[in-house]
Amino acid sequence: MPVPLYEAKAEFFRMLGHPVRIRVLELLQDGPKPVRDLLTAIEIEPSSLSQQLAVLRRSGIVTATRTGTTVVYELAGGDVAELLAAARRILSVLLTGRSELLAQLQEAESSAAPAGHVS
Repeated sequence: MPVPLYEAKAEFFRMLGHPVRIRVLELLQDGPKPVRDLLTAIEIEPSSLSQQLAVLRRSGIVTATRTGTTVVYELAGGDVAELLAAARRILSVLLTGRSELLAQLQEAESSAAPAGHVS
């Protein structure tokens, strides 16, 4: 029996659900990068990066090419960059809403403070 689309989408988002994978995808938006550059930018153990790159490679979201001893990774398509941009826009709206809520709460708190009380 085929997997329902909503389950496939959930699995896709689970695959993206690791900070190192997101950071790799962000770095690859600027173009292909060798593993050594990714290691320098992310500053994690090579084995950890290797594991996360393997997940991205198996999912088909990135591709790898080897030239001698250098392995270069790149995004498999432009849709990933669009997805990351959409995530930034969504987070921007969410965080803006939270800061507005925080400002309202702080204003309500300061107006509710008893007279003579300094906060």
